[in-house]
Amino acid sequence: MERTLIIGLGRAGLGLHWAVLRRLRAAGNHPDLFDPAPVLTLDPLAPTAAARAEELRPVSSVAHARTLLDPERTVVHLCTPPVARLGLLRELTAAGFRRIIVEKPLSVERRAVHDILELARTERLRLAVVAPWLASSLTARLARLVEEGELGELRSIDVRQSKPRMSRTLADGGHPTAFDVEPPHSLGVCLRLAGDAVLAGAELADMHIGDTVVPGMGRAELVLRHQQAISRIVSDLTAPVRERRVQLGFTDGRAVAHYPGAEDDHYAQLRFSRTGGPETWEVFPDDALAAYFVDTYRALGDGSALEPQLRLASRVVELLADAKEASRQPGPRDVLPPAGHPGRRVSHAG
Repeated sequence: MERTLIIGLGRAGLGLHWAVLRRLRAAGNHPDLFDPAPVLTLDPLAPTAAARAEELRPVSSVAHARTLLDPERTVVHLCTPPVARLGLLRELTAAGFRRIIVEKPLSVERRAVHDILELARTERLRLAVVAPWLASSLTARLARLVEEGELGELRSIDVRQSKPRMSRTLADGGHPTAFDVEPPHSLGVCLRLAGDAVLAGAELADMHIGDTVVPGMGRAELVLRHQQAISRIVSDLTAPVRERRVQLGFTDGRAVAHYPGAEDDHYAQLRFSRTGGPETWEVFPDDALAAYFVDTYRALGDGSALEPQLRLASRVVELLADAKEASRQPGPRDVLPPAGHPGRRVSHAG
C-alpha cells in the first residue's frame, strides 16, 4: 500500500493525476495499492498554498514531505513542466525518494534526458514516464492486429491529434513547442507498433490568435521511417475540434482508431476491414490513465522492470529533438511576452 506525493498542481497534477487517483481510491478496487491517507501535495510556484480538497495535504518543500512520508512506501508524481525536471529529481533523490512517476515528456532536450538517465542509473531510481496511450486498451487491440497479421503487414501509421489549446498556451510556457504537447503520446504508440524509426521530415508552425503570434505552438508534423512502415503524426493546437485518430494501413486492409477525446467519456472506437471486405466496428471502455496508474503502482511496488518503458520514453524525446532541429528556422522568431501573459514568449503581427 503506497502513500502519494504530487509535485506540481497545474493541469497535469490536479486535473489529471489527482482526478484519476481520487477516482481509483474512491472505487476501492485496489486496496493493496493506494493508501487511504491524505495525498501530500507540493506546488513549487506557491509552496504555502492551502489544500484544494479534503483528501489533500499541502507541504512546503520536499524536505517537509520527507518528515511525513517513508520514501520506501511512497510514489512521487512529478507533474512540473518538462523544462524543469532535473533539479527536482535531484532534490527528491537527496531526500531518499526513489519511486517516481514523471509526467510526459521526460524532458524537452536530448542532453537533459541523458542527465536524467544517468541520475536514475547512479542513484537506482525507479522512474516511470506517464504513457497512458501505451496502457490503452485500444493500443493493445491495434498491436494484436499488427502481430496476428489479420490485415496483412503494417505499412503506414497516420495520426491526427487536434485540440484547441489557446488559453493554456498563452498562460503557460512549460511546453516550448507543439512537438512537446500531444506527439509524445502517439510517437510512443508508433514505436510500439512499427519498431524503432528515424526522422524523415518535420514541420512546425506558429500559433496565431488575432495579432498575437506564439512561436512554435501551432501545428506540428513529423514523418518517421520504420523498417517496414512510414508514420506521419500531425498535431494542431489551433484546431476548433478535438480529435485523436490513428489510421493503420496494411497490405490487405486498414484500421481506423479513435482514442477517447474527453475525460468524462472513456470509450474508444475501432473500425477495420480487409480490402474489399465488410467493416468491423468495435466500441469498448478505455480508461487508459487509470489503467496506467494501477499498472505502474503495482510495478513500482513489486520490482517489475521499468527499463524498457524508460528507454522508449527516452527514444521519444530523441526523435522529437530531431524534429525540432529539422524544423527550426534561422533568425529570431520571438520577443518577450506582453503584459498579462507571463511565462509564454509571444510576438505581435502588424
